Amino acid sequence: MASKQQMQEREMSGQAVEEVGEQAMGPAFLASVASVGLSWYYFFVRGDRQRGLFVGLWPPTILAFASYFNQRKMRQQLETITKPGASLKSAIDNVMGNR
Repeated sequence: MASKQQMQEREMSGQAVEEVGEQAMGPAFLASVASVGLSWYYFFVRGDRQRGLFVGLWPPTILAFASYFNQRKMRQQLETITKPGASLKSAIDNVMGNR
């Protein structure tokens, strides 16, 4: 039988998975999917191959910017958690979301 703490950790990990899933369908992902669709439209339907290839280069750029901003956000969170003078208990509480 799992202890109360293990059950809470499982709940927290389940919530974290749901949050990641919500972030995966964010505006950057939708913009990159729309860009792929627009690229196919230009390339196959309109026959403008050069423009289709140009628009087809946008999704990696959009996703790279999204990744950069997510990494900046994580770094800021880590800096606030591990700031000098913070106790180990408060750092763990911040990581686990038990404020």
